[in-house]
Amino acid sequence: MALFLILAIVVAAILGIIVLTYNGLISKRNSVQDAWAQIDVQLKRRYDLIPNLIETVKGYMKYEKGVMTQITKLRSSLMAGSVQDRANADNMLSKTLKSLFAVAENYPDLKASETYKNLQEELANTEDKISFVRTSYNDYVLQYNNAIQQFPGNLFAGPMGFKKFDFFKAPDEEKNVVKVNLTGDGSEQAKSPQKKNQRKKNGSSAEK
Repeated sequence: MALFLILAIVVAAILGIIVLTYNGLISKRNSVQDAWAQIDVQLKRRYDLIPNLIETVKGYMKYEKGVMTQITKLRSSLMAGSVQDRANADNMLSKTLKSLFAVAENYPDLKASETYKNLQEELANTEDKISFVRTSYNDYVLQYNNAIQQFPGNLFAGPMGFKKFDFFKAPDEEKNVVKVNLTGDGSEQAKSPQKKNQRKKNGSSAEK
C-alpha cells in the first residue's frame, strides 16, 4: 500500500511537471507570436507609406532615381520571407530612407511641402515603433528559446512541437554604413572602414 502511494505521488509529480512545463512553453510562445504581430503591423504601416513618399518626391527629385528604385526594391522584401529576411530589409530600408531625406535637403520646395513633411514624420514615428516592438519581441524570443533549451523544457520541447524562433535583427555585416548611389542606376554600395583604409594605403604606395 505504501509503495503504491509512493508510485502515485511520483506519477502525479511527473504529470504536474509536464503540465506546468507545457503551459509555460505555450505562454512564452504566445508572447513571441503576439510581439511578432505588433512588428508585422508596423512593417505593414511602413509598407503602405512608401508609395506615397515615392509619389510625393519624384516630382521634385527627378535626377535621384537610383535611391527611389532602391527603396521600391526594399519595400517588396519588407512583407515577405523569413523573420531574418524581413529584418534585413527593414534595416536596409531605414538606411536608404535616411539617404533620401538627406538628399531632400537640397530641394527647398520639397522640404516645404506639407505632404512630404507629414510622410517623413509618419515614417520616423513608424521606425521608432518598430524599434520599440523589436526590442520586446527579441526579449520574448530569448525567454522562449531559453525555456525550450533548458531543463526540463528541453525534454518535452521537441516531442511537443516547440521550435526555436529567430531574433529580429540585422547580422553584423548589415550594420556597416551603407552608401547609396544616387546617379540614377539604382545600384548600392556598402563600404567598410577597413576597405577604405586599404585603398588609402594602396594609393600611398603607388605615389611612392
